[in-house]
Amino acid sequence: MMMSGVRTNISMFSSPSSWFRNKKLPRIEPGGGEEGECVAKNHAWVDSMRDSSPTRVKFPGTGEHNSWNIHHPSALKMFDLITNAAKGKEIVIFLDYDGTLSPIVEDPDRAFMSSQMKEAVKEAARYFPTAIISGRSRDKVYDFVKLPGLYYAGSHGMDIRGPSKNQLKSKKDDEGVLFQPASEFLPMINEVYRTLLNRTKSIPDAKVENNKFCLSVHYRNVDEKRWAALAEQVRSVLSEYPKLKLTQGRKVLEIRPIINWDKGKALEYLLESLGYAHDSNVLPIYIGDDRTDEDAFKVLRDRGRGIGILVSKVAKETRASYSLQDPPEVMSFLMRLVEWKRQTSRAHHVL
Repeated sequence: MMMSGVRTNISMFSSPSSWFRNKKLPRIEPGGGEEGECVAKNHAWVDSMRDSSPTRVKFPGTGEHNSWNIHHPSALKMFDLITNAAKGKEIVIFLDYDGTLSPIVEDPDRAFMSSQMKEAVKEAARYFPTAIISGRSRDKVYDFVKLPGLYYAGSHGMDIRGPSKNQLKSKKDDEGVLFQPASEFLPMINEVYRTLLNRTKSIPDAKVENNKFCLSVHYRNVDEKRWAALAEQVRSVLSEYPKLKLTQGRKVLEIRPIINWDKGKALEYLLESLGYAHDSNVLPIYIGDDRTDEDAFKVLRDRGRGIGILVSKVAKETRASYSLQDPPEVMSFLMRLVEWKRQTSRAHHVL
């Protein structure tokens, strides 16, 4: 059911664009197969690796680009429409980390958020339940953010911890929500991590990151001529592990357990934990920039309640309703939400 009172205004932005083409990632199958087949698969993956995530939409002219902007307008420009939808409702904020709260950087270990962004997230968490859902390990995201009172979901939501609804002001890390649906895969993930470290040594600047319940193979700094070799190394390792699957993010290959779990499922789990799963007076807002965030955007679209915001400077296929260009605009949006909440709270107090 769509948010009461805003069905007409919101629907023009929330329906999928009919002119989008459905593009699917090539699937890396277990087993070696014939050499020609392997080459074809690797070429398919290299083609996919060239694209940013989500897939860019190529426009022959400005008309279709303008059409994309109509379907996914700036959340800052449409701020009044969003806050009108939020009147009488409790906002819950979900945030990706890389590319949303921090810029995309050459070294993933240095993806630090600015002090201003940290303050914006801190202020937002004072007024709204706030969660960060990242492909990174939960511990690594917490080390970047270091704010108590937030929900942290690492490994694409496979490692969730945060305060319970009645413990939002608690600073104790050993209390509150804890959920790890893929814990049985830990030994396998660690084994594959060690193998990939050894196999990718021959490819300069390839970086394998252990995110606890998933692995990331970063190729942002790898010479494009070596991408096929890197894809082949990853494919050959995964051929021995049929319970693991390969997905793709922004200049990264991601290895995850084959379970029915993603950022969208994590969003649903957190809403359930907060007691908001079936509450029509709750408005979830999810902000993210990556292909993996599309699972969360889809959940909000299917629920008919909630707002998805894609962070991107270019037109991309997305299920999000709105857009922001970069982390500075995300920060501006969060601070405007905080100020709007303060003003409405003061007005309510006066009345």
